[in-house]
Amino acid sequence: MTNSSFLRSPEVRDGVGIGLGVGLSGLAFGTASVAAGLSPAQTVFLSAFAFTGASQFALVGVVASGGSLAAGVAGALLLGARNTLYGLRLADTLGWRGGRRALAAHGVIDETAAVTLPRTDQASARRAFTATFAVLCVSWVLTSLVGALATGRVGDVDAFGLDAVGPAVFLALLWPRLREGGGRVRLIALLGAGLAVAATPLLPPGVPVLLAASAALVVLVRPRSGGPSAPESAEEVRA
Repeated sequence: MTNSSFLRSPEVRDGVGIGLGVGLSGLAFGTASVAAGLSPAQTVFLSAFAFTGASQFALVGVVASGGSLAAGVAGALLLGARNTLYGLRLADTLGWRGGRRALAAHGVIDETAAVTLPRTDQASARRAFTATFAVLCVSWVLTSLVGALATGRVGDVDAFGLDAVGPAVFLALLWPRLREGGGRVRLIALLGAGLAVAATPLLPPGVPVLLAASAALVVLVRPRSGGPSAPESAEEVRA
């Protein structure tokens, strides 16, 4: 594939759009991080090498509220544990080995998984993952730096609602699969959302997200309807 056709491919356009859109929320992280006591250099380092927004917000949130760094790191690791589940799927989908696989592991997050997994062939999956990872990583780090340097000059960055960009984009990516996936997919989604909402006030950050994944067990315990003549698609089972 030539460079021009690569850039014009739908999966690359999707990845660039999502990377730029979600990357803007790095402004919110940069300001929150410096307000919690981290320096701009520490903020950029965390964005570049942790590169998982929710975990980063969890860490600075604990520090800002007076918690220890160890407690913040523990919460961040727990919240980031969901990326392990994405990695198990993406490892087979992308099929990279060696150094490429190690580099790709750093980019396994909600957005890259959501853009990559619906692709029907390995080439398009690799393009989707690469575009999303590259654009989101660069934009996230740069906007984290801008937010960190602008702290004290911008005022209340929460008023811009940038922290809602990531969840909104992720929901937009999932919506077509919920609409077309059938009753079982919708049931799993509703159970997962219900578990997460119910557990959020009661459990530490990260645990509700992991608990919500248990809703997928309905695929294993609920009998198929229609018998062998009405098999369920592999994509529906994996959703």
